[in-house]
Amino acid sequence: MRTDAGFSESTADARVERTPLSHLSVALGHFYGADLGQDEDFFVEHFKRIGVWFAAARSACEMTIPRTPRISTCLVIDDYFGRPEPPPALIPKLVAAARKAGLEIDYLVRESGCAGNVAGVAPDPAEPETGPPGLSLAELVEARIVEDPPPNTTAARPPVSDTGWLSNGQRSPATETHEAMKRPPAWRPPAENAAVNHSIFADVELWREEAHGRIWSCAMLAAVGQLLRLGLLRDDGRSVAVSRPLPPDLPDNWPALPMVLQIDERAAPFNAYRVMTVCDPIFLPIENAVRTILQQVAVDPAVLGQVSERAGKEGVTLPREVVDRIEYLFVDTGPVRGADPG
Repeated sequence: MRTDAGFSESTADARVERTPLSHLSVALGHFYGADLGQDEDFFVEHFKRIGVWFAAARSACEMTIPRTPRISTCLVIDDYFGRPEPPPALIPKLVAAARKAGLEIDYLVRESGCAGNVAGVAPDPAEPETGPPGLSLAELVEARIVEDPPPNTTAARPPVSDTGWLSNGQRSPATETHEAMKRPPAWRPPAENAAVNHSIFADVELWREEAHGRIWSCAMLAAVGQLLRLGLLRDDGRSVAVSRPLPPDLPDNWPALPMVLQIDERAAPFNAYRVMTVCDPIFLPIENAVRTILQQVAVDPAVLGQVSERAGKEGVTLPREVVDRIEYLFVDTGPVRGADPG
């Protein structure tokens, strides 16, 4: 379902740039390097399994939108932890496989674009809208993290900016060492801050420092990607990672391409009020980590207000919490050869 029209509010706050918005963005997959080298048949099988679920998502959206909905699709490729085939070989293969399965890939998203000029990833000269060279979307998000300290604690745990770890509660205290001649402290279980009956404690690694620079985790990059798809990321009010059309001549290296590449010129906008990700259950732990991160990210209130106002004028009701605008379908998408490198 596509349309050339994109909703734009002319009276929006001038301090915050507007981005065109679809009603729904559906991610048709996230491929690691081990999978990206497979032949076309591998991807045809993947998209065939996805097709029935995409149709269900489209039908559900059509029932809740008072007009013909704008729906776009995207595909995320891992060019951060690995180096896939050159664009001239990989992009036509993915597009052809999707079409053979009855689907269209509207946008291709490079995962390295979420990190920026870190860990040896070159800045992208084709994306001046992302700000100065080396702008890291992950750093933009990290700067907006407001940690949720456990009740009745003294905040003795170092901040996430020092450790690179973020949790949703109180971890179990260490019991390995203790003062001589003293009884070791009693073990206490970890505790989730907002537990319902029982705790589900999560401690998420956002990044780690290595000799050649910071390495962002897959969960952190995925959290950045979800905020980007929701149209909620800005750099001092400026839009970031604006989609660019497919160039007539594809370069041989991925950093020479925009972070968000528009494959179908007729596609509905990349950003959307709501997003859905269709993926294999192997990704469930990562997406749980993504939600843990996003529950502690303070999105710019001006951006939230702008998007909510625009949704209201279209008769679209948005959940107040950002994580509630994200939906998942965890289904068997066929063989997943790649393992989480993050």
